Amino acid sequence: MHRVLFGFGAPSAVDDAPTLLRLVDQADRDGLDLFSVSDHPYIGSRLDAYAILGFALGRTRRITGFVNVTNLPTRPAPMLARAITSLATLSGDRVVLGMGAGGLWDRISAMGVPRLSNAAAVDAFEEAIGLVRALCGGGAPVTHHGVHYRVDRVEPAPAPAPPIWTGSVGPRSLAATGRVADGWIPGHAADWLSDRYRTSRPVIDEAAAASGRDPHAVRTVFNFPGRVTARPLAATRDDDGRWVGGSVEQWVDELTAAVLDHDASGFTLFAPNGATPDPDLLARWANDIAPAVRAAVEKN
Repeated sequence: MHRVLFGFGAPSAVDDAPTLLRLVDQADRDGLDLFSVSDHPYIGSRLDAYAILGFALGRTRRITGFVNVTNLPTRPAPMLARAITSLATLSGDRVVLGMGAGGLWDRISAMGVPRLSNAAAVDAFEEAIGLVRALCGGGAPVTHHGVHYRVDRVEPAPAPAPPIWTGSVGPRSLAATGRVADGWIPGHAADWLSDRYRTSRPVIDEAAAASGRDPHAVRTVFNFPGRVTARPLAATRDDDGRWVGGSVEQWVDELTAAVLDHDASGFTLFAPNGATPDPDLLARWANDIAPAVRAAVEKN
């Protein structure tokens, strides 16, 4: 079994820069595995996601960073391969490559990027993952004449490709995840008890198996919002079945069951409604919940 990963969603607004750096430093000191930032380059009030990664990784020692998930249409695959292998080399391999096909096409195309249909965007997404892998790990120059990308005798970076996780939602992109990715982040903060997970994960597994891969090679890492309460709650989920939180013990029971019964590989903490955790919530996550879940999993 893989080590269960515990991370948190960091803010990316320009005005939140001091908070971002304090929280990443705190998470690094407390032994969390990763931090994530969103990628919306068409919003002027947001910091660039890859600038955040480079700056934050340069001031930390252990924590891994990833973009949850990269807005691929605005970051062409050959340049993305160069950026991610450079970050991996400079940080000691503390990078995960989060990949998405792109969703807000009105905003994306406003930046001068040609608009793609949903089907074409997914095809470009799968092609890009293959090209990024080809441009990592050394070897002979790469020539690729695809539908969406063309490179001629481009020298690969010597650094290997980092793990690639996707934010796939639709059937086509879920199948692509099964064929070529290393991890999946269910959309809309859906968890292991949601209809979205129950209908989506089999698409990934079937596509992985059809391409000769072990479906378990595609890890599931959940974006997971909630609050930690001083006392147990009578109900830890709302009327729609979404987790709202509870005491430390209730969190530990819930997450342990997610790992043992639903093959969860990791969790990225958000505050309720998708907000950034405050320092107190982040400390409880790192120091009380994560170690207890790991201990409980190891006993089984």
